[in-house]
Amino acid sequence: MKNTILKIHHSDDVMVALTDLRRGEKLRHDGQSINLQDGIPAKHKFAARDLKAGETIRMYGVDVGEAKIAIAKGSLISETNIKNLARDYTSKGRRKSWDPPDIRRFSGLTFDGYHRPDGQVGTANYWVVVPLVFCENRNLTTIREAMAEGLGYGKTERYRRHVEKLIQLYQTGASAEELLNWEQGESDEAGDSERLFSHVDGIKFLAHEGGCGGTPDDSEALCGLLAGYITHPNVAGATVLSLGCQHAQVEILEGEIEKRVPDFDRPLYIFEQQRFSSESVMLRSAISQTFVGLIEANKCRRGPARLSKLVLGVECGASDGFSGISANPAIGHCSDLLVAMGGTVILSEFPELSGVEQDLIDRCVNDRVAERFIVLQRDYEKKARAVGASFDMNPSPGNIRDGLVTNTIKSAGAVRKGGISPITDVLDYSEWVTESGLNLLCTPGNDVESTTGLVGAGANLVLFSTGVGAPTGNPVAPVIKVSSNSDLSTRMSDIIDMDAGGIITSEETTQSMGEKLLKLCIETASGRLITKAMHLDQDDFIPWKRAVSL
Repeated sequence: MKNTILKIHHSDDVMVALTDLRRGEKLRHDGQSINLQDGIPAKHKFAARDLKAGETIRMYGVDVGEAKIAIAKGSLISETNIKNLARDYTSKGRRKSWDPPDIRRFSGLTFDGYHRPDGQVGTANYWVVVPLVFCENRNLTTIREAMAEGLGYGKTERYRRHVEKLIQLYQTGASAEELLNWEQGESDEAGDSERLFSHVDGIKFLAHEGGCGGTPDDSEALCGLLAGYITHPNVAGATVLSLGCQHAQVEILEGEIEKRVPDFDRPLYIFEQQRFSSESVMLRSAISQTFVGLIEANKCRRGPARLSKLVLGVECGASDGFSGISANPAIGHCSDLLVAMGGTVILSEFPELSGVEQDLIDRCVNDRVAERFIVLQRDYEKKARAVGASFDMNPSPGNIRDGLVTNTIKSAGAVRKGGISPITDVLDYSEWVTESGLNLLCTPGNDVESTTGLVGAGANLVLFSTGVGAPTGNPVAPVIKVSSNSDLSTRMSDIIDMDAGGIITSEETTQSMGEKLLKLCIETASGRLITKAMHLDQDDFIPWKRAVSL
């Protein structure tokens, strides 16, 4: 029989509705009878016992809120009767042991990746064009318009032809209804142009709004992030556009590249506009040099690599009340499998770790790692408060509407993407991952800024859960989108790669879905599967300006 309710942890004070429940409905759980005082929408929670005003409320086995008023057993948990609760934390925790998952069935598996001279292995082979300052964005656009379509990397040709057809119909007297209905049945696949460089997956253009006008720390962080993309295992070479007078100087970028990959030897071409006689001269030179670099990049070929060479970023966006019980724990099991095989996982979004810090501290391998997490977390919250914000403001209207009514409830579900393995290192934003195992990376909860940071830290693949639907992708790393529920997977099938909704209906277990995700990661990393975000050319790139975002 299909379950209709779920109590995640035996100590929880709330239960989750797996389907829409009616007011007055009588439920039974562990020998107890519950008479619903309200209608409970699927994904939302209701009180599993009578709660007094001021009493602590637990979910996922942790304290997630405090009752604003008395809440009767069987009543809907909402913003009107609960407020956020985030417990303080200390480095004087206990070091948790870890029982790794059984990985024998994955023994000997490899993926086909691009082997770089520095020992990194890419899951794709891109060329990047990078501006050091927003002043160069127009030149970036010029190069994109000149090269992307002509070399077969553009996705706008089909839409240009669509506009041409509309013009033709309009000029022949078509009605508004005919213009609107003409597009039905047109294939999105039609007309993709053939690539000149068949072994280069694309030219990616990392436009941004930084590089000048901010603080020195802003410029250094931006240069660190851009260096992470230039030295990324999925990048064969880079063209850098600089104006010359901006805060983000070429020397800072070169220093950040040296930190990540000493003696970096992939093609890197830097053009500083103020050293050229005209914009046209610079652009012609940059286009010609990039073309020559693409010839070199096209010589790269895939070859077998151990799964320990995978660096998996785990992310969530547009989450719902099912994310923490289906997609996120499935991603967490996949993460644990990869860590057990010697791979690397990066968990980010520090505002969405608020309230569960002590559990993470207890998983840190030593005091240094624990203290680094505490310092970064407290510093971030302090800076957020300085601009009138706080971590408990993180849940979006969509999160709240779909059952995530406090930030700690959201955090307790979000953290499950990192599995249960030990935390081997903690990184600040734009730092490069150097330790295998589970790493924490300080980023905001904004999914695009966070994903941008994950890839900038070295993730060559990203698993991304969503409950409401987020189209987020990345310019250089494949983003695999995992839905928390089957309705979303059906309704927005153009953005979802894997449906974890079977966990909600008991057709799948967290373990079986985690294993499926690992196999999907291998197929994607090998280039045999193109993710939906890649198909849509979803190249989201937003550097984080510290303390502005949650």
